[in-house]
Amino acid sequence: MNASLPFSVKIVPVTPFQQNCSIVRAVSGKAAVVDPGGEPDKIVKAAAEMDAAIEQIWMTHGHLDHAGAAEEIKRRTKAPIIGPQKEEVFWLNQIRSSWRQFGIEDGEDCTPDRWLEDGDELELDGIKFGVVYTPGHTPGHVVIFNRDAKIAFVGDVLFAGSIGRTDFPRGDHPTLIRSITEKLWPLGDDMRFVPGHGPMSTFGQERRTNPFVADRLTGYAGAAKGAADDMAQRLSKRWQ
Repeated sequence: MNASLPFSVKIVPVTPFQQNCSIVRAVSGKAAVVDPGGEPDKIVKAAAEMDAAIEQIWMTHGHLDHAGAAEEIKRRTKAPIIGPQKEEVFWLNQIRSSWRQFGIEDGEDCTPDRWLEDGDELELDGIKFGVVYTPGHTPGHVVIFNRDAKIAFVGDVLFAGSIGRTDFPRGDHPTLIRSITEKLWPLGDDMRFVPGHGPMSTFGQERRTNPFVADRLTGYAGAAKGAADDMAQRLSKRWQ
């Protein structure tokens, strides 16, 4: 990232699912943690190595591997939990039981201090971050982005070469495609994104090559939109 920008980002893979928890650190040292899915010791240690003081916890959605350590991080830092959108209570209330299905006792249900809605704004030491509501993978998913740094934290909506699963309860494939094309693509082709799993990419790259949401499949062409090839999308393999 450009050194002149007012914040830096460190990605900390956590949980057996290797979920990309991110630490966003302002120049002052004030920081936000995005999607602390598990391994709170690892997250706190990574923040200390950055000389970062965690003051906020931002969440894109409520799946076990994205929100499982939020309450523990809050206890250790007193940082409020912000996001996702309120429909995500459906998943936040079953984090512990979801982990137990894998034989893991870590992770606990979560109650945010503030819900997020489409068009909301987050602030970290004077730095503004936008919020868009992006349901489809889960009912209350949001994406958090910064226009100046051209970076977005997209949770499990979009991946390098894939999109989020929609076969979980309250997932919906057409809704997810609309979230991506109507809420993410307008942010710009040069917007880089940190996905919930795997490597970073840009929206432009995914518009060209993603087997679910390339323009040739969705019909997206900026303001204009043609017929989508829904079957071709469904036959492609998802990342997670």
